[in-house]
Amino acid sequence: MNAVLYGVTVLIWGSTWLAIKGQLGDVHPTASIAYRFALAAVILLAWARLRGLPLRYPLRVHGQFALMGGLMFSTNFVCFYFAEQHLTTGLVSIVFAMSLAVNMVFARFFFKRTITAKMLIGGAVGLLGISTVFWPEFQNFGLSSGSGQGIALSALGTLVFCLGNVVSGKTQAAGIPVIQSTGYAMAYGALLMAPFAAFLGRGALFDPTPLYAGSLVYLAVFGSVVGFGAYLTLLGRIGGERAAYAMVLFPIVALLLSTMFEDFHWTGRDLAGVALILIGNAVMLTDPALLRRLTGNRFPAQPATSTQPAAESAADR
Repeated sequence: MNAVLYGVTVLIWGSTWLAIKGQLGDVHPTASIAYRFALAAVILLAWARLRGLPLRYPLRVHGQFALMGGLMFSTNFVCFYFAEQHLTTGLVSIVFAMSLAVNMVFARFFFKRTITAKMLIGGAVGLLGISTVFWPEFQNFGLSSGSGQGIALSALGTLVFCLGNVVSGKTQAAGIPVIQSTGYAMAYGALLMAPFAAFLGRGALFDPTPLYAGSLVYLAVFGSVVGFGAYLTLLGRIGGERAAYAMVLFPIVALLLSTMFEDFHWTGRDLAGVALILIGNAVMLTDPALLRRLTGNRFPAQPATSTQPAAESAADR
């Protein structure tokens, strides 16, 4: 059963990047984001109501929900939706994969968690991998170029998403369940996008074509609800450290789909860069005792640490 949950999480997270491509057209991205998370919020909160979970919280807590929604379920997705206008979905997912390293840095500053040697080494290897994949773009980097804008937007979206993880982590630390906090945060994210969609949208309010409507339902139901549910269940079964390996694998799915549907052509540099990113993330998540055995005890034992609560990373897919 764990293998099924893990497979569902990786496949759904990896495929949502391509589904976002189906949202780009006549409908402004802010409207698409509002539709997506409004639908997902209704499903999550209705599910909580059916299960008899508490849904009343003080105004102060709703302020936290609103901040979380503004960071995780609106602003960061604006960055990603616009980034995919300039980069293939697989490349955007590669940049986002480094959110694991950013989360660990934020965990140090906001939650006083220890940054171990393996985290530093893994993060450095991952950054080297990203530099390898995007080396031609970095050589001629400029915000006036499409690829430069795509990289900058992807990096900004990843940073904002990780700040949302901090808010979510503090909310969970206060004892607020993930289902309710995520449902409310998605609702606030949709509300935040609504006025921008009204003022910025210059095209159709909705696209009834199968591509747009189908990708919207997929992103809301599967990407934001089913994927989240599968990951949350997996988290409870095997723990956050092991469950977080999904962050290592889903870019592979995204790149394979990009190869099939976006005519992404692999080069030796791309293969080397992706390999470095996967190795770097795997090092950050590898059990310290195993890493010491593999490296001949070169890494001393470190105090036990934990990453950000993993559920918060799954909810935006």
